[in-house]
Amino acid sequence: MGLLTRTRETAPCLVTISHRFEELSAHVKFLNGAIIGPGDTVLVHGEEILAPYGEKIEEQRTATITRASGIERLWTRMTGDFEFMELCEFSFSEEVMS
Repeated sequence: MGLLTRTRETAPCLVTISHRFEELSAHVKFLNGAIIGPGDTVLVHGEEILAPYGEKIEEQRTATITRASGIERLWTRMTGDFEFMELCEFSFSEEVMS
């Protein structure tokens, strides 16, 4: 990993889409053990996966991982806490607002 350069790698992955009452989620698991770091991006190749209501679908795909440069990784680590704190400013309750 260079200070100013990004690198790319491909990895086989398992995409799991759940569209059920108890769970609405999408997950990607890398089958070669790849780990995503701060600032990295992932592009999963293939057609859009649409799970009908009530179903959970798993498909094997290939993904391209673009590794952040050293500076991008440092910047993401330094500013990531601020972005997280923005999420903490919201709260959810059952009260109806009038």
